[in-house]
Amino acid sequence: MDLVKVAFDLAAFASIMILVVSGLAVIASLMGIFNMAHGEFVLLGAYTVFVAKGNGWPAWAGMLIAPFVVAAIGLLIELTIVRRLYRAPVTAMLATFGVGLAIREVIRVLLAGKYYEIPEPLPQIVEFAGGTFSLWRALIIVITFLLMVISVCVIRYTRFGLQIRASLENANLAQASGLSTQRLYSITFAIGAGLAGLAGALMVPLYSLSADLGLQFLVQAFLSVMLGGIGTFEGPISGAALMGALTPGIQWLREYTGAAYWISPVTAEVTLYVLLLTAVKIYPQGLFKR
Repeated sequence: MDLVKVAFDLAAFASIMILVVSGLAVIASLMGIFNMAHGEFVLLGAYTVFVAKGNGWPAWAGMLIAPFVVAAIGLLIELTIVRRLYRAPVTAMLATFGVGLAIREVIRVLLAGKYYEIPEPLPQIVEFAGGTFSLWRALIIVITFLLMVISVCVIRYTRFGLQIRASLENANLAQASGLSTQRLYSITFAIGAGLAGLAGALMVPLYSLSADLGLQFLVQAFLSVMLGGIGTFEGPISGAALMGALTPGIQWLREYTGAAYWISPVTAEVTLYVLLLTAVKIYPQGLFKR
């Protein structure tokens, strides 16, 4: 039973990490820039659910509209700011960092600096193999799996996916062949933002809503992308799955082996990050490079 419970918890956290990283992976792999406002896109998705609940709507409604709201905001940011900075990725990172900071502080003011709890739409507990499992976490695992399957099918088997892969291979040649890479980048940035909004909407019942919600996942998300390697959609997603499994896994291993008596949780987490950064140093193109 313990192993089943641990496997479920690892899968649930890995699913959350995959949801968070998926939007960042789309933008980083195709556009070659790291969106430093990605955590705030996650926050906007969670805040959309909060606003929907505050207006008497069910949480499901907020979760359904969150990706579209955040995608529209992401498209606006791409059209007004990011579009001018494709040839200067470092400047683009700084610009998106400033945008993210502005979004975070606006949300902090709107929340009055408080923390809010969003109840799970499915609070039921399922008993299986002698253990209890959260139905909402199980649904997140299923949604993440379906979303990844759909994303891979779109990238591999549709005309839009062919255009994405063409721009990824050689943007100049794709543009010379008549493909509007500018339009493709705008759509891609909006999709990446929408995926981040969906991640925030789905996971906000598991975490307290605050202005710093997205920050706690930002470092893990960027490290997942570097660990998996950019250049494909599957690389960063694989890195996110690995990160999502290792982060709670090392804490579980610490407790299971009895090391909790002499290794603190902070020490265990720092050790994990040191090992992951070492892996990135040894494999700068990622563990799952193209």
